[in-house]
Amino acid sequence: MRIISAGKLATILGALPGCPRVVAGGNFATPWRTLEVLDAALAEYRLFMLNAQPGVPDRDGVLLESPFVGPGMRGRAGLRYYPCRLSLVPVMLSSTLPPDVVLIQTSRPADGTVSLGTEVNVLPAAIEAAHARGGLVITQLNRSVPYTYGDAVLSADDIDYAIETDAPLPSPAPRPPGEVCTAIGGRVASLVHDGVTLQLGIGAVPDAVLAALTGRRGLMVWSEMFSDGVLELAKAGALDPDCVITASFAFGSAELYDWMDRNRDVRMLRTETTNDPARIARKPRMVSVNSALQVDLFAQSNATRVNGVTYSGFGGQTDFVVGALHSPGGLAIIALPSWHPKADVSTVVPRLTGPVTSFQHSYIVSEQGTAAIWGHDASDQAEHIITEVAHPSVRDELREAGRELGFRL
Repeated sequence: MRIISAGKLATILGALPGCPRVVAGGNFATPWRTLEVLDAALAEYRLFMLNAQPGVPDRDGVLLESPFVGPGMRGRAGLRYYPCRLSLVPVMLSSTLPPDVVLIQTSRPADGTVSLGTEVNVLPAAIEAAHARGGLVITQLNRSVPYTYGDAVLSADDIDYAIETDAPLPSPAPRPPGEVCTAIGGRVASLVHDGVTLQLGIGAVPDAVLAALTGRRGLMVWSEMFSDGVLELAKAGALDPDCVITASFAFGSAELYDWMDRNRDVRMLRTETTNDPARIARKPRMVSVNSALQVDLFAQSNATRVNGVTYSGFGGQTDFVVGALHSPGGLAIIALPSWHPKADVSTVVPRLTGPVTSFQHSYIVSEQGTAAIWGHDASDQAEHIITEVAHPSVRDELREAGRELGFRL
């Protein structure tokens, strides 16, 4: 690893031929300063990110690519969305979408190593793919990045160039759970017993579930991501002291980042490990809790598209639903409000008109109630969704639509 100035880095990047593909860390670990240098140095390039946050370059010459669309790319005209399970994105990077440049943000060097900190995700695979084709790996060294263990640890020799920065890691805006999400969190928590292994997705509903679990004991965490809710479980003594928290990325408060730094109870692994359905299935009593934009009477969920536009993507939901269902004593739970307040529509529809993100769940939960899905015939599933999940104002029309679809209702 050679530490250079931003000006020298601009010269190196400006010499790249053609329209290179650049993979940059996403979520709340984006190397913004390095990305700024690259954007100024190149007239055109492809930018591949997961869950990109606001601030992504928005101009002609920048072609955006993502298998999981964040607010920084959502709705952009030039976006190319690649449908893909999160566990398979590393395969995509090593085959059909190989990177020429990888931009990461890491801790300061220590004993010849640096750490990816809060964002491991697909970055190790991207680094390997770039090395395989003679590409560049560039880090933004930041003293605010916590030093975490597992696959987060990289040899300094794996990095070509580095620039130095000193900027706090950003945190998502606080989201008070609200009455509906709190009610959903309580219902989901009633399905979660002591000693289970938890995975929770992104959003206000999973956060509310964690807040309702502080009274449990012996909980374990194997998840693609975590946030402050897991820190609160640790504070409350709800976690199994003999098991490390395993995830692929994290974001939250400054307190969370400080807690992660040099914490041997936290292990950050690459996505193809955390999201491998076979590994997930081997976890005892795996409970997967994810949210959705819609569910239908076929017990299918949509967490990908809204009004014909890609909202996010498959993410890890499909990986964990499949893994949890094969775990002994495991549960796959979809939790969502019964009504979408902004669109003023029901989140339960007769049949999804867009792509299905996941299906064949154990339970679907809303603030209205809990619908048991697994082990019931299709008509019973539909009836449970109507009576327990849907908003009362749409139950009659859902039942009528369900009969037209062939359900015995």
